[in-house]
Amino acid sequence: MSPFPTTGSAAAEPETAERIRDVNTRYHDGAAEHYDAKWGIDWGEVGSDQVLQKVHKLLGKPSPRFERSLEIGAGTGYFSLHLLKAGLIGHATATDISPGMIAALERNAETLGLEVETAVAGAEQLPFPDESFDLVCGHAILHHIPDLEKAFAEFHRVLRPGGVVLFAGEPSRNGDKLAAVPKGAALRVAPLWRRLVGAGPASTGHDDGGEENHALEHLVDVHAFIPVELRQPATAAGFASVDVQGEELAANWFGWFNRAMEATANPDDIPWAWRRYAFRGYLLFQQLDRRLLEGRLPAGVFYNLMITATKAG
Repeated sequence: MSPFPTTGSAAAEPETAERIRDVNTRYHDGAAEHYDAKWGIDWGEVGSDQVLQKVHKLLGKPSPRFERSLEIGAGTGYFSLHLLKAGLIGHATATDISPGMIAALERNAETLGLEVETAVAGAEQLPFPDESFDLVCGHAILHHIPDLEKAFAEFHRVLRPGGVVLFAGEPSRNGDKLAAVPKGAALRVAPLWRRLVGAGPASTGHDDGGEENHALEHLVDVHAFIPVELRQPATAAGFASVDVQGEELAANWFGWFNRAMEATANPDDIPWAWRRYAFRGYLLFQQLDRRLLEGRLPAGVFYNLMITATKAG
């Protein structure tokens, strides 16, 4: 999933868990082809640094190596493929409820010369034997899963004793409310910004699979968390050493202000110099968060939450 800010808004839940799964499958199938471009997913050094920073925050540095890993809701492979490239995992298995996302992941793995085992599967019913993996991980996925207690029970089942769960990029309820401030400000100044950079207004189409797919977008995010709500399903499943941390505050404000303005413009008209400024600025504000804010402020005020826990040996 994306290394940059995601929407993280918790919509009113569809009526049933099956409806949630169906909507997520259809939406992500439609979004798969353009997903990497839409979210600026980087397969080079910048992307690797984004992933490794998250792992180091939760597991320390140097981080341990895991022989067998399972990624839940792997999307186009952002997390697992970078961990493979970095040598932090030996054998990667990636699952997603969306066949389209799995196909995109397999294309990315082939391009990068990496081997990944894949399966189309939901988090609450994993097609793997007990104690199969040393690491269960994911990025920006838990907020899509209707039954988190059942999912964490499955993570616990497939982990070997001493195994670790690690999830990052989960939307904070308070952080999502704070993000509304830069989004609103960006929309107010967007017409002036478009004139200054010479960009025309965005077309009425959408880059996430067309109008029908776009109509599903507000249904796919079913949770936004406070830290205790993220700890609870892990604790209920029997995990120990459950730790929830927050990340991104200043970077979130900067990133969402720019992204909201960019969304109002024809993407072909946005100057390269602006994109470079927005990208580099986002990385600088991430450094500010890491060095000055993360670990000093309560986890719940940040835009994203991360969780790690261990299965008792």
